[in-house]
Amino acid sequence: ALGSSMYGRIDWTGGDTVACTNERGDRIDLDWEEGPTPMQVALQVIGACSTADVVLGLKDRSFSEVWVELDATRAETRPKVFTKIHMVYHVRGEVPLKLLERLVAKSHEKYCTVSQMFVNVEMTHACEVHQ
Repeated sequence: ALGSSMYGRIDWTGGDTVACTNERGDRIDLDWEEGPTPMQVALQVIGACSTADVVLGLKDRSFSEVWVELDATRAETRPKVFTKIHMVYHVRGEVPLKLLERLVAKSHEKYCTVSQMFVNVEMTHACEVHQ
């Protein structure tokens, strides 16, 4: 069986900037000198992907904030790939810590496609609930 396909296009928009678009025309502009670098964006999308899983998993709970702090280590030599990524997931609200831990674990084991692509990276995570 074939998997689903996805289209992406990157257009250089002059200087240090590119426009990234998908098949619907949704656009993200990047400036690798004045804004986040592609590696920083790659790190952030790992967090964004699993944040979506956490927020969807908490839909029946009372919470006001969800944030993830990512701390990455890169190789010393080129290609300077990620070697370790530690993520701390935070939720503010009436959420059992065990539930948050289960949602985060499930995200990384099964649902977060982005984190699954970083197979040779030591990924760890911790969870905190703030009342």
